[in-house]
Amino acid sequence: MSATARSSHDDPARQKRLGIYLNDHLAGATTGTELAGRMVREHRGSTHGDALQGLATEIAQDRRALLRLLGDLDIPVRRYKVYGAWLGEKAGRVKPNGRLLRRSGLTLLIELEALRLGVQGKASLWHALLSASAQDSRLDADRLEQLLQRADRQIKTLDSLHARAVMAVLLPSTPSDTAPKTAFGKGAPA
Repeated sequence: MSATARSSHDDPARQKRLGIYLNDHLAGATTGTELAGRMVREHRGSTHGDALQGLATEIAQDRRALLRLLGDLDIPVRRYKVYGAWLGEKAGRVKPNGRLLRRSGLTLLIELEALRLGVQGKASLWHALLSASAQDSRLDADRLEQLLQRADRQIKTLDSLHARAVMAVLLPSTPSDTAPKTAFGKGAPA
């Protein structure tokens, strides 16, 4: 191991900053995992349910990869951040959407946008760690590159789903439409 690689992770201040950074991303990953799982449950059986299921599976895998990385780097998980993120995702469900008790198409747009922001943040994490891997031998550059590529694919999938949701929710329907549709093929609630 080179002196540069050794000194880069032996520095207590650097290790502390890395711990804060990774735990903040773990909190975000917790929120994203919860949100993606709820979206799968809400849209199961729809025309895009499979795409959402695939995203949710990968987002959960990415969270586990981050947990493994924390363990590999001997960084303790700050449970209060994880629990706070979990609670924040639940509280985020209670927001005005133009309907009293039901979800609206606007909810779908906001959730897709929130999920995309989370995936973009995750991509930034993998990119930052990939850059740091040149100086820190504990970081597996090949694995980080794989995670970054997967995040890029997830962003493309979310962009596609979002474009379909915009078409269904925000654009005027044609006279041939017999019933309003949501982006996921189910009739909109009356």
